[in-house]
Amino acid sequence: MLRFDLITLFPDMADAMSRHGITARALQRGLWQLQRWNPRDFTRDAWRTVDDRPYGGGPGMVMLAQPLAETISAVREDRRGAGAAPAPVIALSPQGKRFSDVRARALAASSGAILIAGRYEAIDQRLLDRYVDDEWSIGDFVVSGGELPAMMVMDAAVRHVPGALNDSNSAEQESFAAGVLDCPHYTRPESFEGLAVPEVLLSGHHERISRWRREQALVATLKKRPDLLEAARRDERLSAADEAFIAGLTLPR
Repeated sequence: MLRFDLITLFPDMADAMSRHGITARALQRGLWQLQRWNPRDFTRDAWRTVDDRPYGGGPGMVMLAQPLAETISAVREDRRGAGAAPAPVIALSPQGKRFSDVRARALAASSGAILIAGRYEAIDQRLLDRYVDDEWSIGDFVVSGGELPAMMVMDAAVRHVPGALNDSNSAEQESFAAGVLDCPHYTRPESFEGLAVPEVLLSGHHERISRWRREQALVATLKKRPDLLEAARRDERLSAADEAFIAGLTLPR
């Protein structure tokens, strides 16, 4: 079963995963597991210290290696005791490899991961060198801690667990699932501020609707993320019909 162990100084932040939305429902159905671990519980002083000033000077504080190392060891022991398969230790970091839908799908099909949500300026490099298997980033920007990135990673993975979504086809029709972005979507009313729902969506002609959605997905990808289109072409995810449609497009600059 998919199990996430989140190492964080603010375990209550993960309530968003366990109390709301798709991830909460999937948790209640027993489709995945979430355990939270606070490094302060593994400190050795009365002040429960988890950080200190960096050697060499500089701004900010650095997370101590010892509390994190003992937390990771406790997590591994707990997983063994619960009969859970070993899992990689992943640190959420702006310096990490870019997280993607491909990684989310692989994670969903695995035994899960031990996620470290760092805080302060950094984590002691020795902890990263000795205990961490990989570092993941959700983008080229910095946030106050790794909790939000960790929750995004977990959410993205849980959505791919069979039974997590009410409609099993939903995950296959989302952006990135077929190598391109999703198509535009519409709902009632048929006219909103003078803008009408595309006629094809009202036609009831499922083949036409399917082709229209595919073509609009290609248009959106070409306009917003042409890099994805090139990747889909390299991976041979574009059909001859897709290529013919793209060749006939003239997009406004």
